[in-house]
Amino acid sequence: MTYEQTFAAGESVVATGESRVPEVTPGFWLIKLMAVTMGETAADYLAVNLGIGLVPTTILMTLVLAAVLRWQFAQGRYVPAIYWAAVVLISVVGTLVTDNLTDSFGVPLIDSTIVFTLLLGGTFAAWFASERSLSIHEVYTARREGFYWLAILFTFALGTASGDLVAEQFAMGYMASGILFGLIIASLASGYYALKLDGLWAFWLCYIFTRPLGASFGDLLSQPREYGGLGLGTTITSLGFLTVIALTVATMTVSRRRR
Repeated sequence: MTYEQTFAAGESVVATGESRVPEVTPGFWLIKLMAVTMGETAADYLAVNLGIGLVPTTILMTLVLAAVLRWQFAQGRYVPAIYWAAVVLISVVGTLVTDNLTDSFGVPLIDSTIVFTLLLGGTFAAWFASERSLSIHEVYTARREGFYWLAILFTFALGTASGDLVAEQFAMGYMASGILFGLIIASLASGYYALKLDGLWAFWLCYIFTRPLGASFGDLLSQPREYGGLGLGTTITSLGFLTVIALTVATMTVSRRRR
């Protein structure tokens, strides 16, 4: 088979394949916001409340994430329960990676923010160089899905670092930080709908900023009152958001099966 025939066959597979990731809908953003909020509180619950410790929790959750991602890749298509389980876990791991750099290795949050920005940019560059496209609507192959999940991991780590930088190091507090990131996301949405902002970059920028938005409100709900929170605790907060995620995913699964 010639190169041209091989290339054409590959393009045919891509064109007729089934997407491995979900469509971007209001339900998508709802679960994404719940997942990132839960990622913040669940990481604290495992490492602190259960007394497992930061490093052991990171190792444990990374192994669980690897197993779920392997399961996700084996599907070759979008399965709501498996996909969103991977998102929740990658949210937890992304949080733990940044927390380890800050608490275990003393890396300043500004440095973590810069490093993860560069890593995310490098991932996009490699993705485009390999596939000539960064479209989230064309994730039909395992290689494209690999770039997709790597980008998501760095968005969570970057979102955690930038969110903690603004809320803690810049001393804005959880409520003010949440409002700030919410306004940024609103401006991006307005730019997309009213000013024709490129949909690809609008998606990824919103994906990044929903992480610190969710983390800020997660901390607001779970942290003790003396630290600026409402004192609900990580257990109640995590379970609450997990329930919303489970119900929404169940609804998506039923709807998908009916279609």
